Amino acid sequence: MRGYILRRLGLLVPVVFGILVVVFVLMRIVPGDPVRMMAGFDVDEATVQALRHELGLDRSLPVQFGYYVAQLARGDLGRSLRSRRPVTDELADRFRNTLVLAVASTGLAVVVGAAIGIAAACFHRSGYDYLTMGAAVLGVSVPSYFLGILMILLFAVLLNWLPSSGIGGVRHLVLPSLTLAASSSSIIARMTRSSMLEVLSAAYVRTSRAKGLRERGVVLHHALPNAVIPVITVVGLEFGFILGGAILVETVFSYPGVGWMMVEAIGTRDFPIVQGGVLAVALAFVLINLAIDLLYAAFDPRIRY
Repeated sequence: MRGYILRRLGLLVPVVFGILVVVFVLMRIVPGDPVRMMAGFDVDEATVQALRHELGLDRSLPVQFGYYVAQLARGDLGRSLRSRRPVTDELADRFRNTLVLAVASTGLAVVVGAAIGIAAACFHRSGYDYLTMGAAVLGVSVPSYFLGILMILLFAVLLNWLPSSGIGGVRHLVLPSLTLAASSSSIIARMTRSSMLEVLSAAYVRTSRAKGLRERGVVLHHALPNAVIPVITVVGLEFGFILGGAILVETVFSYPGVGWMMVEAIGTRDFPIVQGGVLAVALAFVLINLAIDLLYAAFDPRIRY
């Protein structure tokens, strides 16, 4: 197991390096001059060139990238071009908010999706099965930003039950969590149903029923543990997607997370912020996948061998 973990951690290096190269190049070939945005468009050219030299943006791309990699090796993500604060400080403020939102959304999606999927498998081809799977297809199909706008109109504008934006207590977390959890819970429900149907038709499940075990015990103690491996994979992927893909939802709800921070940074061509945000999300996604792989062994001892 230790060797497996070390090999997976070793694979982090080329993956993260490739992501850094792509983001670094893309941010510098898109239209827009970050120095002009910082200095203003009425500043003379000499001042702009002096600021560009101070920031190191007058060097060639390979030199800039080499300097950036050297900074990363020292644990330095650079400074924001707009606020001049260290990127690590900016990320620390925003990543915590995104992590709370992702954990809340994933937890809600797992509880709702797993419960719906198990029930749909147990009542296969019933009205409940068709109704819930139809709702799951709808949940996957509706774009998150559109669902977020509908949530704001219903619960914040018409009913005035919940705040529509910002961050504060639990009430500010409800609408963005529900919006993000809608699609994930639908995917988890469909995967849980499919996996449970496959396990419920297995010979050992029929044997358990023939021995007179209660249906609840058969489902929870025999079928569910063997059907959970594919569901764990989906949950891990969905958590990673929520963590890195909450940009639209954070923007709709003006939620101060990493996604909204990167949208603002892209608009102002704040290269260090975008690079630091993408790096943080990429590392989190890869580490989540590693944790999911390790969970397999906990649920299925055969995987340890």
